[in-house]
Amino acid sequence: MKLTNIITICSAIIATSLLAVSCVKETGKEVALEQTDFTNKAFVQIYNGTLGSARNYVYVDGNAVTGAALAFNGTFPSTPANFSINSGFRAFLIRDTSSTILTQPPMSFSENFQANTNYTVFMYDTVTTPKQKTVINDIVIPADTTARVRFANFIFSTTAVPNVDIFSLKRNANVFTNVQVTDVTGYIPYASSLNDTLYVREAGTTNLLSTLNGFNPVRKRSYTLVFRGSYKTTGTAGVARLLTSVSSN
Repeated sequence: MKLTNIITICSAIIATSLLAVSCVKETGKEVALEQTDFTNKAFVQIYNGTLGSARNYVYVDGNAVTGAALAFNGTFPSTPANFSINSGFRAFLIRDTSSTILTQPPMSFSENFQANTNYTVFMYDTVTTPKQKTVINDIVIPADTTARVRFANFIFSTTAVPNVDIFSLKRNANVFTNVQVTDVTGYIPYASSLNDTLYVREAGTTNLLSTLNGFNPVRKRSYTLVFRGSYKTTGTAGVARLLTSVSSN
């Protein structure tokens, strides 16, 4: 009888001890707190205008920031959004992770990113010779109902091509003029909630290169019009010269 009581008491003590141990919080095992302090952060968006690319992944200081492959004419993050990085000099690596066909050489570069500043990294050229240009996004929220628009010319050609104008059908005037390849203009105010048709023309002429129908910017947002693809190609899906719109905020 005494032995039975002893076993019962010991079992109760062991059970209580295990329960206490299970309630102890181990240092380093806590769920990470949501980050709310962006004081020393820069904000980045990546646009892939590299002709023929399909499986790009982005790394910053050796850490992967993209969860899925970034294909031609894609943005990371999906617009309108940015990802945050620590300010200062940051090392970027953009590469094709395919284990079978590695036609695209890795592209590595470093930039000095300022805190509380927005950037776009434009990828361009072709899958065999990828290049990039990093520009500051001068994001200003309009006090009225307008949007803000800029133009980036990243058309690809193996030979020299004319500069271009962007003509607005609603304004019946050019909104950007004489923009050369790899140039990114500043933002201009633009009427929101108003469908517009935009024409890409050879500078100083009415020679039409591309058309963007139904451009309807949301008020207070900032947009980039990107002229991309192959200058010589007009009908082939995926590589044709086209004007596309990307939202930055």
